Amino acid sequence: MAPLSAPPAVEDLLAFLDASPTPYHAAREAARRLEAAGSTAVDRSSPWSTVAPRGHLVAGGAVVAWALPPDGPAAPRLRLVGAHTDSPGLRVKPRPDTGRAGWRQLAVEVYGGALVNSWLDRDLGLAGRVAVAGAGGVEEHLLRVDEPVLRVPQLAIHLDREITSQGLRLDRQRHLAPVWDVGDVDPGGFRRWLAGRLDVAPDAIGGWDLMAHDVSPARRVGRDGALVSSGRLDDLCCCWAGLAALAATEPAAGDPGAVVVLFDHEEVGSGSTHGASGPLLAEVLERLVLARGGGRHDLLAALPSAALASADMAHATHPGYADRHEPGHPIAIDGGPVVKVNAGQRYATEPATQAAFEVACATAGVPVQHFVGHNEIPCGSTIGPLAAAAVGIPTVDVGVAQLAMHSARELCGAEDPPRMAAALTAWLQG
Repeated sequence: MAPLSAPPAVEDLLAFLDASPTPYHAAREAARRLEAAGSTAVDRSSPWSTVAPRGHLVAGGAVVAWALPPDGPAAPRLRLVGAHTDSPGLRVKPRPDTGRAGWRQLAVEVYGGALVNSWLDRDLGLAGRVAVAGAGGVEEHLLRVDEPVLRVPQLAIHLDREITSQGLRLDRQRHLAPVWDVGDVDPGGFRRWLAGRLDVAPDAIGGWDLMAHDVSPARRVGRDGALVSSGRLDDLCCCWAGLAALAATEPAAGDPGAVVVLFDHEEVGSGSTHGASGPLLAEVLERLVLARGGGRHDLLAALPSAALASADMAHATHPGYADRHEPGHPIAIDGGPVVKVNAGQRYATEPATQAAFEVACATAGVPVQHFVGHNEIPCGSTIGPLAAAAVGIPTVDVGVAQLAMHSARELCGAEDPPRMAAALTAWLQG
């Protein structure tokens, strides 16, 4: 199956973004798409005596999916794509009912390195997962409220004259609690509202992981729709590209096995059971080899010849802040996939993996760019170094160029996501 042409592909990306307000919804949407492509779901808590050549596992907000050659060694040569499902934002605290001055508010915690000013004066919905106790034990429910139930109002300029000279200054504890009603503080009000949405008793709710999201849909913007505007482009855009690449990959005997792993919790360091520093990927790879009749020694022997493309978003050169970027390595919107290099191992790119990804880009017929950070401005990092260290797979860090990273609303070119999908397709096919 050839990669989608640009216009249909971008519409499909927008649909994926809109279906994925949280990591848990992203994982469910990924599973739906994988099943539509012929993948079989497996249960992590059950024995794997055999595995389908095309299968997937969902674990919370994380997904591991594969397409393996039907014949050949138990541990085939592997090509992998990694990305992450989580994004910075505002998450509801366990005791959220608060307020002041006749306003009812929700207490929220900042998740990850959010640009908190970007959450001001937006119509916000709520989504996530809720644990509910019943006769059969505790069940998790996915919740999605796309109505504008929350808003974080900015202080009027008349009461903040210093903003013009000193800039906006926000106290994350005092200034980010969204308003959602008027009246005195209502202890238990959020739990009762949540119970009504789920049609359960309030005392059956045991806990939640709920987060705000901008209810405005993803859309094409700019002259002639040349740009994509959406929340959570970092990193759902690369999740989408990896899933599209896997759907287009049908390994035959002698071809490399293709694996796509979508981790959670990258924005807070990946140190979780479902993060890149956790056991998920290594566990799934070992179980696949065992189910195909091999042993751990087969897996360990196969890892050095495997290769992982860690796909996360990249910084395009900002027209208003060009001095913040390395002058010898400008990154253009719609300039093609970006290979990211860092001498301090903030990215895991090696010369051989860089060359292999550039071959994949050439095979797909897409241009390639190279990012390196400004010496006075440390760059961020991603899942690449963590997954490489945890599993021992040679890795290249790549991305799609964007502006406004970690904003509630981010921006990328409309041509680059399909190009990344095409490059990752060639990568998985070896």
